[in-house]
Amino acid sequence: MGILIRILVTALAALLTQYILPGVSIDSFTTALLVAIVLGLLNLIVKPVLVILTLPVTVVTLGLFLLVINALIVMWAGSLVKGFKVDNFWWALLFSVVLSIISSIMLSLGPGTDKD
Repeated sequence: MGILIRILVTALAALLTQYILPGVSIDSFTTALLVAIVLGLLNLIVKPVLVILTLPVTVVTLGLFLLVINALIVMWAGSLVKGFKVDNFWWALLFSVVLSIISSIMLSLGPGTDKD
C-alpha cells in the first residue's frame, strides 16, 4: 500500500510542479501517474548505476552532481512518457528539486508519519 501512496503523491506533486514551472508540462493526471511510475523505475534501476559511475565527480562537487543525475533522469522520463515535456536541462533540474520538496511535504502531512 505504501508504494501506491508514494506514486499517487508523486503524481500530484508533479501536477503541482508543472503549474509552478512554465518549462514543464504534463497533459493529464494519467500522464502524471505514468511520470511517477517511470521516475520511480528509473530511480530504482538506472540511478544507482549512474551514481557509482560518477562517484569521483560527485565527491569533488560535494554531492551537487547528484542534482545533475536527477535532472538527466527527469529528461529521460520526458522522452519516454508521451504528454510529459521538459523544455531543457535547467527546467529538468528545477523540476526535480521542486518535485522533491513538494512530495516530501505532502508525505510528511500524511498519516503514519509520527516517529513516536
